Amino acid sequence: MRKIGVVTVARSDYGLQLPVIKAIQADPELELALIVAGMHLAPEFGFTRRDIEGDGFEIAYEVEMTVSSDSPKGLSISMGLGTIGFASAYEIVKPDMLVVLGDRFEMHAATSAAIPFGIPVAHIHGGESTEGAIDEQFRHSMTKMSHLHFATTELYAQRIRQMGEQPDRVFHVGSPGIDNIKSMELYTEKEFQRTYSVELKHPVLLVTFHPVTLEHEQTPFHVEQLLKALDGVEAQVIFTYPNADTMGRYIIRSIEEFREDRIDRVSVQPNLGQKGYLSLLGLADAMVGNSSSGLIEAPSFNLPVVNIGNRQKGRVRGSNVLDVGHGADEIISGINQALESKFRQDLTGSTNPYGDGHAAQRIVQVLRSVQVDGLKIKTFQDMEPNA
Repeated sequence: MRKIGVVTVARSDYGLQLPVIKAIQADPELELALIVAGMHLAPEFGFTRRDIEGDGFEIAYEVEMTVSSDSPKGLSISMGLGTIGFASAYEIVKPDMLVVLGDRFEMHAATSAAIPFGIPVAHIHGGESTEGAIDEQFRHSMTKMSHLHFATTELYAQRIRQMGEQPDRVFHVGSPGIDNIKSMELYTEKEFQRTYSVELKHPVLLVTFHPVTLEHEQTPFHVEQLLKALDGVEAQVIFTYPNADTMGRYIIRSIEEFREDRIDRVSVQPNLGQKGYLSLLGLADAMVGNSSSGLIEAPSFNLPVVNIGNRQKGRVRGSNVLDVGHGADEIISGINQALESKFRQDLTGSTNPYGDGHAAQRIVQVLRSVQVDGLKIKTFQDMEPNA
């Protein structure tokens, strides 16, 4: 059997990879080796390794790498600890291939540690662009360290080829996150309210706001303006926690303090889990913030999204996305537009640019059939010069 190592470092990538993990586990020709790291092992971010085990998966190895500081120095130290930890994981687990997703610094450490072992790396969600985040550099670096590429749109596949990757190793498969929406039985409104002890009083705003890491010094201003805007609209607000990025803990403290005086209409859910989060995408009236889920998963629910600032700048977006700046007035204007019944009605019948819900089966077909030994040598593919 071919042993496929899958790295997951946070609830965000785990949700996107879940259909791939399930498909690998179910394939009689593949053996799943799940390597869990980063925020999954941190109690302050929900200790989500329990969710992974609750989904019925055995964890092959755990990599402790998240330090208590969210300063630039703290993140760099975490990357170093991660590289050491993943080296130990590969020495013990000995995967034949490694699957990584996205662009986080923890995932970059996992990818770079695999290179000396000669482990072929399959990268999901490459070729994308998030101009406001350091993830931009990590993502493209991971592309150059990887041997197989599973792109979510044809534009992203073309960007990967443009980076010199061999065309026969680049596959346009869609986002596996869409597979969850097609296959998972989501909560009804009553079930959601009972499960999370929250009463949904419409209109409901789902708010997920991450630090804009290339502008992390401005995080206090960004958060101040967001909270000022949320105070200026009449709606129930449900926050989810940000990632463990630079200034991420500052955002957590700010939203917790914001909730204290507004418990009648503001709640904070550190970790909804994949089923809960997708269910809320289907139940909310609009989403506010700068999460990639607003661009990737939300279109499948025809959910209006008020996308703030530059964190997601450069990504393909559907007609559900309203781009605004960081000023409170702009955010309020975007929320009011998103809550207009006509705006949502106009989204009826729109398509999600990130796929059709069959990404996992396409990915696993390649993982099963590709010749592993032939992957280790990479050939830079030069573009034809313009005539």
